[in-house]
Amino acid sequence: MNFLNEIAGEYPSAISLAAGRPTDRFFDRLHPQALVDAFARYEAHACPHGNPAKSRAGLFQYGRTAGIINDLVAAQLRADEGVPASADRLLITSGCQEALALCLPALCPDPADVLLVCNPTYIGATGVASMSRIEVHGLPGADLCAEIEQAVERLGRRGKRARALYLIPEFDNPSGRVLDEPLRRALVASCARHRIVVLEDNPYGMFRYEGQPIPPMAALDDAGCVIYLSTYSKTLSPALRMGSANLPETLFGDRRASRDLFQNLVERKSFVTVNTGQIAQAFVGGILLQERMSLQRWVEPIAAWYRRNRDTMLDELQRVFADASATISWSRPAGGFFLSLDLPFRFDADAVAECANEHGVIVMPMSFFALDASQDRRIRLAFSAVEPAQIAAGIRALGSYVARRRVDETRSTRHGAPVDA
Repeated sequence: MNFLNEIAGEYPSAISLAAGRPTDRFFDRLHPQALVDAFARYEAHACPHGNPAKSRAGLFQYGRTAGIINDLVAAQLRADEGVPASADRLLITSGCQEALALCLPALCPDPADVLLVCNPTYIGATGVASMSRIEVHGLPGADLCAEIEQAVERLGRRGKRARALYLIPEFDNPSGRVLDEPLRRALVASCARHRIVVLEDNPYGMFRYEGQPIPPMAALDDAGCVIYLSTYSKTLSPALRMGSANLPETLFGDRRASRDLFQNLVERKSFVTVNTGQIAQAFVGGILLQERMSLQRWVEPIAAWYRRNRDTMLDELQRVFADASATISWSRPAGGFFLSLDLPFRFDADAVAECANEHGVIVMPMSFFALDASQDRRIRLAFSAVEPAQIAAGIRALGSYVARRRVDETRSTRHGAPVDA
């Protein structure tokens, strides 16, 4: 992430198809007066018959570590995502990243504990594991249930145990793929059997462009093994730094174990951020009250914009790479922010800089998300934070770079080793 920021700073005129951030074209709905109104709306909700001044003083003080808008967030998760969320087992966090930073060391406190992840996966999860000195075991993702069984067996032979599985089942970052309902059910059953806690991360679930919604794993969890992680960074604004972790009613059938884990997370948070900013919570709470605890109406124009951007990128990829379909292919995501592009050569950090410098476009190597060399010939393309004209220009520029690399590879192969050897 630091590398990409440096590249963007060094080549400010380059079009970035690397940034997986939300568009800023709808942030005007969060103008100062709208935020003031949201704050006042939440204040009135929190103190309907009391002293508003006293309530306001409380909002500006240190607050409850677990959060103050838990009931509103739980209601929104139930309404929009079908998650059986409950305020008494929902922890408000400073973005989903803090939820990960709290959950992983709580679930994997022993050196023998291992985190399972898809390979590739979101670097925020593997980064937290690295900082917490938690071993990470990658799953190729072709047959997740079988791969979990194999991982449990192999880890067991080394005196290790899989304790947690991190997944983005809906429009994964970085691949954009979706896990279907039968697989989600099978994964819940497999993880329950091996007492593996699933950390289900769902930042993109409300941005579906085609097909029918699929229930989150948390909604299919009858074993008590799924912790549901959510964020308002993509639906409202990243600057609000607002997320949550919702624990199951029981942990593998044990109600007390779930309560104990919740208290463990709250205690850990009290030593990290004390409490999530209450002013930001009041803003989010006021918006949820305004929207009657559903963000469907709020995200509708945003999702329409992203759908248009996705279609623009797919159309341009077809136009630019149609003649190279034998060696270059790409995914068609049904939602989310990303698609993946497979190339006939390695694309690494040097290629990022070269592409930005010589062709004016920045893209993300999939190898940045990988635990091995399996993703060295793939890139992630993000279509969420750019204008359609930039997408078209960026894909054309990428096409020029790819064409030049293919020529170089052909020449090099004729004279010896391939350029990416």
